Amino acid sequence: MPEEHAEPKDRSTVRSLLRLWPYVKPVRKRLFGAALIAIVASCIGLVIPLVLKWIVDGPVAGRDPGGVWLGALYLLLLGLAEAALFGVRRWMVARPLAGVEAAMRADLYRHLQRLPVAFHDRWPSGQLLSRGTTDLMLVRMFLAFPLTFLLVNGTTILIGFIILLMQQWTLGLVLLAPVVPMVILCSVFETKYSLVARKAQDQVGDLTTVVEESVLGIRIIKGFGRHRSQALAFRALSQRLRSTELGKARLLAGIWAAITTIPELAIGAALVLGTVQVADDGLSAGTLVAFLSTALALRWPIESIGFLLAMSQESATATERFFEVMDVAEEEDDTAAADGRAPKDAARQGEMVFEGVEFRYPDAEAGSVPVLSRIDLRIRPGETMALVGATGSGKTTLTALVPRLHEATAGRITLDGRDIAAMPRKELRELVSMAFEEPTLFSASVGENVLMGAEGAGEEELRRALAVAQADFVYDLPEGIGTQVGEQGLSLSGGQRQRLALARAVVGRPRFLVLDDPLSALDVHTEALVEAALRQVLEETTAIVVAHRPSTVMLADRVALLSEGRITAVGTHQELLRDSAEYAWLMSGATSAQEGAFAEDAFPDPSDEDRLVPDVPAEKGRTR
Repeated sequence: MPEEHAEPKDRSTVRSLLRLWPYVKPVRKRLFGAALIAIVASCIGLVIPLVLKWIVDGPVAGRDPGGVWLGALYLLLLGLAEAALFGVRRWMVARPLAGVEAAMRADLYRHLQRLPVAFHDRWPSGQLLSRGTTDLMLVRMFLAFPLTFLLVNGTTILIGFIILLMQQWTLGLVLLAPVVPMVILCSVFETKYSLVARKAQDQVGDLTTVVEESVLGIRIIKGFGRHRSQALAFRALSQRLRSTELGKARLLAGIWAAITTIPELAIGAALVLGTVQVADDGLSAGTLVAFLSTALALRWPIESIGFLLAMSQESATATERFFEVMDVAEEEDDTAAADGRAPKDAARQGEMVFEGVEFRYPDAEAGSVPVLSRIDLRIRPGETMALVGATGSGKTTLTALVPRLHEATAGRITLDGRDIAAMPRKELRELVSMAFEEPTLFSASVGENVLMGAEGAGEEELRRALAVAQADFVYDLPEGIGTQVGEQGLSLSGGQRQRLALARAVVGRPRFLVLDDPLSALDVHTEALVEAALRQVLEETTAIVVAHRPSTVMLADRVALLSEGRITAVGTHQELLRDSAEYAWLMSGATSAQEGAFAEDAFPDPSDEDRLVPDVPAEKGRTR
């Protein structure tokens, strides 16, 4: 089970919410000022019962109509002042709290970009989306309302009980009687509600994941007629979330009923006792009116405790979920380590070397067989190495180690004679460019997608890269290079997306190029054109190319055979065909699939090899 579904252990709501302080600190003056204004406004409400006492014991008892009107004017002014102060409080917190939410969201997004790929492999995207949207909205709402009113209502209740005790201490003690049972009830409620609030917010993340997957995979759902099963899966998650939300509602209804009923009973008892005292001339009517008015003024601060505690619990859970992501260690900067790195070796410029490289995924069981084991491979400057192997042999994982999308667990990889583990990632990823088998495009223009491959590249580099990738189709799009490709680039065909991804990889003329089967979605004729142009690019760089088809292998000077996480053979295409039965079997299957021929007819004699490659001039230094 992913860690985001873990139940909170020994969680303190206050400790969780205190982690928000670095974000709240810049706006603390406005928040404290708004809280002070709210306290003043709330205390004005407690003055109103004192005015009522004066009216009853004074003008009413003395039959003075003018005094009654004056008292009514006082009440009106106090009410207007209270409303105005609460309005000012709202205005004071709106903008700074929107800024707090924006800062937290920006930090979360920035942090997600710096987390290792292994983190993103483990966490569902819907869980991350819900943390950046719903959870941060809950945090803002907490800072805007519950945080202030827990302080305001607490202060109001304290001042109100002091006034009650000063007016008539015996009746005040009657109203204080429910304090102990209410504290116990609130403590039990807080414990139970924290668990169900966490469960609900995790389920929102699960539901978000399903919605996102359904939208992105709508072609699969429609193509296979799976809309009913997807709807049932969504309904099941919705029902689960509904049940959890109803559980929250039951808890909230229970605490609200208890917090409402117990004080009402105390007020009723105080009313009976106070009436008896007035009848016995032990208490003035005005004092009783003021006492009861004060008690009624305290009803909302007391009754809101359950609501405020619920919102605080949800906010504490949202804060926990936010910091669960923020606490994950980012990829190390490596700047300090880079200061002590070995200088560039001029004799090894452009060389890529794997020395005893091993790799296990971070969540692999201890003692499990590594994905890659003792990889030793040397790619000479300017050489192109094809990487061939059966599905699951570790080809993609090996290429991902070069730009440090994953970290090798043993051994080392060097570029230009320098250990990549001691290179700053920014510098490393300027040296190495990649094109993945699954091309990913962003909701931006064609040009912007391609230019992501090289910071500072201009129009000339863009057009060259499009030509290399045989992506001239972009000029026929409605707005040419400026055409928006849409979410995931799904408005383009698979081959078009792959060509744009290849253009992005070569636009910066990288010193090292890593291509993960970049031509798999192209038709035979387009593939031949791309290969012809790509040969020119490969002449200028050191490259490693994951290949599944002989036509792609022909781009390489040498071939490395990867089998069960190990390099089992290295040589030219013809050498491996002759000396490696596994390689010959892999290539025969690929050729049969590609050309529709029998395996024994798949490999022509070397003298006929030109039939496998485009009719282009032989490249200098190339071994085919």
